[in-house]
Amino acid sequence: MEKQKADIIITEYLQKIYGFAYKKSFSYDEAEELAAEITAEAYRSLRSKDEIYNLEGYIWRICEHTYAKYVSSVKKRQGVSLDEIGEIPYFENISDDDAGEEIRRLKREIAFLSSSRRAIVFRFYYKNEKIGMIAKRLHIPEGTVKWHLNKARNELKEGIAMERKTGSLGINPIKACDFVHRGWVGSNGGPEYYLGDRLSLNIVYSVYFEPKNIAEIAEELGVTPVFIEDKITLLENNGYLVKTKGDRYTTYVKFSPRTYSKEQEDNILKKKLEAAKVLVKEYVPLVRKAVADVECYIPSQNRQLLEAAAIFYGVTNNCCVRSNNAGIDLQKYNISDLDGGEYIATVDLESECSDPEYEMTFKSDYNACGGMWRSSDKYPTVESWAIDSRLDLRKGGWKNNLVADYEYMYEFITGKLCDEVVNADKISRLKARGFIDEQGKVQIMVCKESAAEFIARIPKLDDKIKEQFADCALEIALQAAKQYPAQMQDLVVAWYSEFINSATALMALDLLYSDGTFTPLSEKERLTANLIMFSDVLPKN
Repeated sequence: MEKQKADIIITEYLQKIYGFAYKKSFSYDEAEELAAEITAEAYRSLRSKDEIYNLEGYIWRICEHTYAKYVSSVKKRQGVSLDEIGEIPYFENISDDDAGEEIRRLKREIAFLSSSRRAIVFRFYYKNEKIGMIAKRLHIPEGTVKWHLNKARNELKEGIAMERKTGSLGINPIKACDFVHRGWVGSNGGPEYYLGDRLSLNIVYSVYFEPKNIAEIAEELGVTPVFIEDKITLLENNGYLVKTKGDRYTTYVKFSPRTYSKEQEDNILKKKLEAAKVLVKEYVPLVRKAVADVECYIPSQNRQLLEAAAIFYGVTNNCCVRSNNAGIDLQKYNISDLDGGEYIATVDLESECSDPEYEMTFKSDYNACGGMWRSSDKYPTVESWAIDSRLDLRKGGWKNNLVADYEYMYEFITGKLCDEVVNADKISRLKARGFIDEQGKVQIMVCKESAAEFIARIPKLDDKIKEQFADCALEIALQAAKQYPAQMQDLVVAWYSEFINSATALMALDLLYSDGTFTPLSEKERLTANLIMFSDVLPKN
């Protein structure tokens, strides 16, 4: 980034950076020191970047990251003395090498006090403030201050006498391979925004199998509570941590198991293939007939593209063996973050295969994203539906699937982008996505009806056919649930009980392409595979 632009950004955010530092600090001097470090780090980072799309979130993450380093490098050197433990003077700059074992343990245990109790201890012993002054500053009665000091002494004596051990996550933290959401995300994004840093990810995972309080989380991660309190507050406020009895936390984020069996996966795929064969025979003809008279622009004029998209939608939405609402309340799994998101969050972890020698029957990739719906406030008749899988060539997933893309497309179709100089950015975006080619021809499918009208056409799978797979679906669901903690099992049973899903849809389409029912997709057709724009106007070319 150019120096002039970076200077403008830093100037704009100086007050916010200082406000962040002031809230984290015990004094004006400390706030100024922390603010200076954040500003320097932000400036260096901005100069190294070409473009930043979410500037405020980017600056905020730099603030959090720099503060974390500050806590680690500065605050850990602070110690304090307490009544009844001995006359140990407070040394602001004492090093662990110079301190005795008693002082080191004391410093450690102060960090394990609650934030309010730690603040009182700090002001009473380090700042030498009177009890009345502390009470006034913290807006609490003097008796409460005395009570906290007495409780702190007892907790510190107990803590020093005990032996704290670093948990497994402190030695071998988990790593995420991917973040997935089911629902809609807010302005900052989904789980990748809140769990993208290793510390936040491991904080949430630390309470996955057993609820823990802040001190227990810190001990599991091998850090002090002061280092993670702010992150815990952020994660709780945004739904990633849920407080339970005894001020302990749990989570309803779904983490994939740390081990997997290729044989087990293979057996599930075999059963899904059996379902796909039944769908091709019993369900696919109904879908093809249902969309036969849809007025639609198809760049290759191959209506099989529309039929395939309708089949994918129908299989993934209208053929589930068991509904999520069939006696299982999944509301508790919805994360409602402060940015307007409402979704179920899943984290795929690095995992080990329990049977690496097993030879899989299925070699293809059967992963696909969830259905991505987009609708325009600017142009109410404009909507879109898409699913990304190995059948298409689209890149970037949901993050690259913007409402603006379809608004630009509508403007292009209706002739509002005639001036290629004025609208160069919009046209460039449409070309980059493959929505139009270099000659200006539209490359995606456009249906001249609303999404609601199109969906209403797609039939539901007959219950008698569903019953053929009900027992198998439940067996798979119950087996899968054994790999998850108790609070996650309702979600796992509900999801696995669906049984017929995007993998089944891909198998059904594979069968249609391989047996000659559908012509194999060309490279250009893969640009529009399983993507439909809905509009009141069709392209003319």
